[in-house]
Amino acid sequence: MPLYKTIPFCDNTTILVWKITESLSELMNNVKLQTTTLIRVDTMKSEMHRRAFLSVRMLLQEVGYSDFDIYYDEFGKPHLSDGTDISITHSFEFSAIILSNRKIGIDIEKRREKVARLDYKFIEREFSYLNKDDFEDYISRLTVIWGVKEAIFKIRNEIGISFKDHIEVQAFEMEDKKATTTLHFGNLSTHFKVNFEEFENFILVYVLEY
Repeated sequence: MPLYKTIPFCDNTTILVWKITESLSELMNNVKLQTTTLIRVDTMKSEMHRRAFLSVRMLLQEVGYSDFDIYYDEFGKPHLSDGTDISITHSFEFSAIILSNRKIGIDIEKRREKVARLDYKFIEREFSYLNKDDFEDYISRLTVIWGVKEAIFKIRNEIGISFKDHIEVQAFEMEDKKATTTLHFGNLSTHFKVNFEEFENFILVYVLEY
């Protein structure tokens, strides 16, 4: 399938979403890969994981890059050879990337009830504004919060950061499709601008460090 969605965010920042409908062979035939990448793909046990990985290469091609322009540091964080900041995400049949000249992060999550069983592992202060009695809204907000914290961790990528103890998502309304967040870590407080989109039972979160 062609590009699913392009989302405007701010100057010099591009967000692209791909819906993965192609077969593994179709994707392999439409991307050029480094030898090291081919080896990596071959070691992936899940075909869905392989297809998601390759769909990210399709997204890169949409904006003029290729697999030869991307590399990963010792922590697994992706980088582009020209210095443009990149963050990558995929979940089930969707993948997405965000590109910017600023520090950015992205995460996509399928909206599932499972997240409610894990709430105590990644939220603390946020319980003050969440309403478990409105279960559908609770699941949606939890999905946003989890996505925000994942995206921020992708930006900072520092050992010791706790989703529950160090990343605080301030109260927000789902209809606003935005929030503010603070990372309290290493004697510093860092603030982030958050936006999110909902489509096909998925929530896409993208974050910009102030």
